[in-house]
Amino acid sequence: MPTIRKFWGIFRITIASAALFSLGGWKAAHAGQLPSAEELHRLAPASSLSALRLALNAYQCASARLGGSDELLTVIDYSKPSRDKRLWVFDLRQRKLLFEEWVTHGKNSGDDLATSFSNRVNSYQSSIGLYQTGETYRGKHGRSLRLQGLEPGFNDNSMDRAIVMHAAAYADPKVVPALGRLGRSEGCPAVRPAVAQRLIDTLQNGSYVFAYYPQKDWLKTSQFLAGSSCSVMARNSTLSPDLARR
Repeated sequence: MPTIRKFWGIFRITIASAALFSLGGWKAAHAGQLPSAEELHRLAPASSLSALRLALNAYQCASARLGGSDELLTVIDYSKPSRDKRLWVFDLRQRKLLFEEWVTHGKNSGDDLATSFSNRVNSYQSSIGLYQTGETYRGKHGRSLRLQGLEPGFNDNSMDRAIVMHAAAYADPKVVPALGRLGRSEGCPAVRPAVAQRLIDTLQNGSYVFAYYPQKDWLKTSQFLAGSSCSVMARNSTLSPDLARR
């Protein structure tokens, strides 16, 4: 009997060690496949290198913990003015830039420059942090893409707020000469109609969207930017079927 117990103990330790080794090996292999922030910056010179570094860190952390698409990363840089292109979609596996686009921010986040962000319902402000895309639905803006906020306190009310990616005429740079900026949304990252459906088709069902702004509290406390420990809380990232329609 002691021999059987000893054997079972050794077996359990071996299996646990193998699992840890496999996870570590997967992370290392996955990290080795990813382009560097410098490579992404060469694909999109107008982007911020520091934002790209943070986006890649968040992507690695989230994909290891939550799964999802292992190819696409969308970066929105809200530190840039709305009249400039500030949304980039990268195919990390193919090392390609798929989209470089204009995107709106919430009407209460700022004028041309967004400076205020909120996670509150009816704030009409944008939210920062990491999102994962869900399925599409047809609402008042046509076919739209649900966004699940993954960051408690920063964007995890996105479902209650109906934060989605959708088409909007006011997201077209043609409005800039008259307004001095893009139009503004109720908090959604709206894009010009000419590109909206192709963008939505590309991003739906599990890819990651990283909405950046150099807000100190978020940079300090985000569980996806916590360094090599990647201390992400276990949480259910399943999209609610009862998302309010916009």
